[in-house]
Amino acid sequence: MEKKLSGKVVAIIIADGFEQSEFEKPLKALIDEGAKVDVIGIKKGKVKAWKDKNWGDDFEATKSITEVESGNYDAIVLPGGVMNPDHLRTNDDVVDFVADFLDEGKPIAAICHGPWTLIETHNLEGRKMTSYPSIKTDLINAGVKWVDEEVVVDEGLVTSRSPKDLPAFCKKMVEEFAEGVHY
Repeated sequence: MEKKLSGKVVAIIIADGFEQSEFEKPLKALIDEGAKVDVIGIKKGKVKAWKDKNWGDDFEATKSITEVESGNYDAIVLPGGVMNPDHLRTNDDVVDFVADFLDEGKPIAAICHGPWTLIETHNLEGRKMTSYPSIKTDLINAGVKWVDEEVVVDEGLVTSRSPKDLPAFCKKMVEEFAEGVHY
């Protein structure tokens, strides 16, 4: 039986302080469904996770944001954690890369504080989303219709609130990534 994401290439973008579970569980779901996944960092090399209110494990960013092109990817995952998206949203290369996905209708999955990076694209007006409650106002100010739900899907954009939503988030992420481009 063919896996749902066979032939799909997915980017996961991380910086120091990403929420470990919000990286590991989506990564496993993607690989289990046959996707090829590239872990992209601001630079190549070790990136430190955040886990249970302290530093977590080190993971390898196999590519840097400066050496990848959005056209080589079918979908993108933006894990949360507070520090991670704060680093990502101030990096022009990351913001441009993510903006291409929104512009092209490619699926995006962002959980917890992950949507912070999406705000910087200035391309969320009218989208329905959720997030960790502390960034609700930021999303509303970006023109988002914010709702407090376990998982929200809006034309290929999948968002969830926190690690407790990971089962629903991963399920919808796989479904939307399998569907491909949304317009």
